[in-house]
Amino acid sequence: MQADWAIWGGMLGALLLSGVLVAAWLFPGWWQGAWRGRAVPVPGLSRLAVRRLGRRGAWWWGGLLLLCLPAAVVMAWSRWHPQRLDGFDDATVPANAQVAQLLLGEHLVPPPPVPPDVFLAADIVAEQPFLATADRRWDQMDPAFVQAVLQVFRAMKATHGYDMALLEGWRSPQRQALLAARGPAVTQAGPWQSYHQWGLAADCAFLRDGRLVISERDPWARQGYALFGQVAEQMGLTWGGRWQMADLGHIEWRKPGMQAAMRARAGVGAGAGAAP
Repeated sequence: MQADWAIWGGMLGALLLSGVLVAAWLFPGWWQGAWRGRAVPVPGLSRLAVRRLGRRGAWWWGGLLLLCLPAAVVMAWSRWHPQRLDGFDDATVPANAQVAQLLLGEHLVPPPPVPPDVFLAADIVAEQPFLATADRRWDQMDPAFVQAVLQVFRAMKATHGYDMALLEGWRSPQRQALLAARGPAVTQAGPWQSYHQWGLAADCAFLRDGRLVISERDPWARQGYALFGQVAEQMGLTWGGRWQMADLGHIEWRKPGMQAAMRARAGVGAGAGAAP
């Protein structure tokens, strides 16, 4: 209780002091006259105005006290009717069971695998010929990253109506070297330079009527990629659509400490050959 009174007293004192300092700054020298009840010349004011200010100095002090009145009323009300304001209640009371589950740490389960023949469609092979051999095993990726990706998938379906599909998750350094050999239009990252090798990146696309849609030229898919990027960034992930060479379906988690590990591992791979 003494601490509460000390806090309130400090607040009132600070408010009153700030008012006095502001008055002293705006009217240098005059406030002393106001305290004594007589006029003190103030640059820029006529003698009549100075005389009136000196005579009505009490009104200025009354105004300062009036500024303190709201805080005093709230303090008195809180002392006479003790209760906790909802806005400052630190007790966590979930609104429903779903929120309670989220607070406890919800664990999402990956969706059923997309049939392999979906990735063998002619338009898909023409767009990404190496996609059929990509690794789409969720358990090969970082568990925390998997949960973030699944949260993105769920939000895309629930909020925007897009069904998502994982195109590629973990990628071996050998596969990374193969893709890098195809040129910068495919990837600019060599072995161990991509977050795919660490299970911290995922390439994703959309399912529409059971068919995979990956083309960025499709208006429906392009709109979906923009929404996908927004949702992923809200989850704290990095979206490839922001890059100079945009990769709209790519998201990654730049986990703290990974940059140094990637540089170190890439150096080892350059000197002794990339290890799986």
